[in-house]
Amino acid sequence: MKNFLAVDTSGSYLTVLAVKDGNAFSCYLPECAMKQSVLLMNAVDETLQKANMTLGDCDFFAAVVGAGSFTGIRIGISAVKGFCAATGKPALPITSFDVAAYNTIDSEDVGEKSVAPKTLCLVDALHDCYYACGYQQGKVCYPPAYLEEAEVLALVKEGYTAVSTSPLPLSQKTAVQIVDPVTGLKNAVEGLAKDENNFGALTALYVRKSSAELNLSNKG
Repeated sequence: MKNFLAVDTSGSYLTVLAVKDGNAFSCYLPECAMKQSVLLMNAVDETLQKANMTLGDCDFFAAVVGAGSFTGIRIGISAVKGFCAATGKPALPITSFDVAAYNTIDSEDVGEKSVAPKTLCLVDALHDCYYACGYQQGKVCYPPAYLEEAEVLALVKEGYTAVSTSPLPLSQKTAVQIVDPVTGLKNAVEGLAKDENNFGALTALYVRKSSAELNLSNKG
């Protein structure tokens, strides 16, 4: 079992996870989106202390690269890039969709079974819109997309089970399974780390352009 440190700053919460010799240690802070840049390094130090680890003990580092908060994604990626540069260790990009999809899938079972035949992992994009990605048998079957509420509901009617790591306004109209972001991060990292091809550059996953980019495009 490889030792690693993983960071998720893509949403309104903050998760830092360290795994050493198969034992997991974490720091989870809910509703801290506006403070992630201030809280992240203290959370990393706290988690490493719990695990009795140093950055040098890690075989690799992982960061959630999106979809989610533009600012939060950049904070997590920048921190993990710094850890990789300081230690010479590789990086593993994880999506927020992976965190939701792998939540109740043991890493040993990835590719063999999943909680539901089709799982639609959702991230709130505000204004009754959502970032979405579908999974089946632990693999993406519906690529990341920016969907309006009606489109999400249509996919649910087609047989997808809606899953999210945070409560969604959509819950008032259809069942949404809320899953644990810490468990999901652990399972996703352990599952995806089995394939060396999953390691590489940490590039932000922006399913939809930022407001600034959209405004620039409209002016053009």
